[in-house]
Amino acid sequence: MTASMKSIGTKQKALNINLDRSIYGSFAEIGAGQDVAANFFKAGGASGTIAKTISAYDMAFSDAIYGEEESGKYVCEPRLMKMLTREFKLLRVRLTETANEKRFFAFANTVSALNYQKTNDAHGWIGLRFQLKPNGPVNNVVIHVNMLDNDNILQQQALGVIGVNLLYGCYFLHADPEKLLLSLLDDLSTDRIEIDMIRFEGDDFADVDNRLMSLYLVKHGYTQAAVFGPDGTVMQPYDALAKKHIVAIRGRFRPVTNIFLDMLKKGQAQFEQESDVDDDKICVLSELTLRSLEDGSHHINEKDFLDRVDILCSLGQTVLISNFHEYFKLVAFLTKFSRLKMALIMGMPNLEYIFEEKHYNQNDGGILSAFAYLFGPNIKLYLYPTIDDGGAVLNLKTFKAAPHLRGLLQYLIDNKKLEDIKKSDEKLMNIRTDKVLAMIQQGAGDWEKLVPESVGKLIKEHALFGFPQ
Repeated sequence: MTASMKSIGTKQKALNINLDRSIYGSFAEIGAGQDVAANFFKAGGASGTIAKTISAYDMAFSDAIYGEEESGKYVCEPRLMKMLTREFKLLRVRLTETANEKRFFAFANTVSALNYQKTNDAHGWIGLRFQLKPNGPVNNVVIHVNMLDNDNILQQQALGVIGVNLLYGCYFLHADPEKLLLSLLDDLSTDRIEIDMIRFEGDDFADVDNRLMSLYLVKHGYTQAAVFGPDGTVMQPYDALAKKHIVAIRGRFRPVTNIFLDMLKKGQAQFEQESDVDDDKICVLSELTLRSLEDGSHHINEKDFLDRVDILCSLGQTVLISNFHEYFKLVAFLTKFSRLKMALIMGMPNLEYIFEEKHYNQNDGGILSAFAYLFGPNIKLYLYPTIDDGGAVLNLKTFKAAPHLRGLLQYLIDNKKLEDIKKSDEKLMNIRTDKVLAMIQQGAGDWEKLVPESVGKLIKEHALFGFPQ
């Protein structure tokens, strides 16, 4: 963080808000998140900021105030949104005489901190509903956090800090959403708090693309991965992936080509034939890694990112942005959410990469340790054959691992951890994404025949990937 972005400190942020007499609202905190309002009381001058604080700690009281949840959960986004809706509505109803002077807000969180036995996943939902002008439009900023401190008191203290940061950021940094996002961990660190979802809503954030905000979370190390659906809605990873059969396919998707769709369609169909796979519980992920988005200078072109995502979303894909360069790290991440059978779908060149030991030099235990995660009990790799430069078809039968790794390869084949995708289309195996991209940028050749029809239409209509206008 640059000197110009250095935090002024939690207490000073709270005091600055308290001294702004136009900012006025309520705090509702469920569970362990009791420290946010406390920070404003301790800073001084809170009477000009706080209309009410409430802690509906008892479940029966919480249900009486906000209603019951169908899921039976209290630490969930629907509960947070009910809290924000009720508390903001009460402000407007009860304080009508000051509505022309005040910029109202309702802050809420619902949190499960580390229990006494330290056996639970400590996480929480935090949100702010607020106005930037008296009687102005209403906006929401919602985040989901995972708390990483190994002590309940430290987790509560961290929640108090991030709550102040959210309130301060929304009122003083709203014109620069990326700066607002970065400020959320002022006086904290990624060793203490992970933010794996953020969503901006409202007229004052009409130009904010939440998919881009998801990219910033990963880019700045606030989380290792972020998820959003085909409609562009950001999703908390647990809600998207929990108890699902996950089918993941990685690519640069610049652009999506016909071989990608064939690989995904046939690989998924093959996976569904497994006896222990429930078709109704399958979640398909198209993964973009940060490295696949970077140019030679490690710079990410945001428009290029959104162009790729627009195409994936148009094809109905759920998108995962990750910082997992190695496949075994992706698998380790996915298995946190589901113990059901999963599949990775990839082309044969990816298997060649996986069997190159140099990629595991920084990994304790080397390739064997990595493979323990990658080829865990519920993971299977489905491989689409390809044609090499000499015109030969490369598949599992013709794949050659290094001599000292052949036994390891055979073990994986014998134990059905690797499988060729059947009925692959040899006519598609010559498609190379880089060549298709070059054809698009030159506006030459029959590149339209190498991509899905809808993709070709989008590329030409919006001049994507350097297509000549």
